[in-house]
Amino acid sequence: MHDVILESIREGDFEELCSLFLEFATFEKLPERMINTVEKMKSEKEYFQGFVARGGGKKIIGYVTFFHAYYTWTGKSLYMDDLYVREEFRGKGIGSELVKEVISYAKKSGCNGLRWQVSNWNTHAINFYENLGAKINKIEMNCDLIFDK
Repeated sequence: MHDVILESIREGDFEELCSLFLEFATFEKLPERMINTVEKMKSEKEYFQGFVARGGGKKIIGYVTFFHAYYTWTGKSLYMDDLYVREEFRGKGIGSELVKEVISYAKKSGCNGLRWQVSNWNTHAINFYENLGAKINKIEMNCDLIFDK
């Protein structure tokens, strides 16, 4: 992971991140679901946390986003919303470093655990997460209710 810097997301990253969000949604075969905008991110920035991985040219080559949650069975936790590394930079340990940064943050924040989702077709990601020690629950399904404004 030479010449890669991890740092907290800043407002100046929003434009570049928004294009990466669409890239990730396209990878997930759901580009029509990416309805976020830079303007929305700016107005909601107090809810937005994460880390970016910057390459040698300072371009964002990966990111991870998360938020605090409270689960009745386990208590205070961190929910990792997205982990994405641009295709040409995969396999170089960047995703692992981003996840380790989130785990460290969760522990420092007094969280009891970390939760996230993985698409059932993404066997590469499933193997990656299982190698981290994650237990993948194949029982629950997502329920999304998106509000039109």
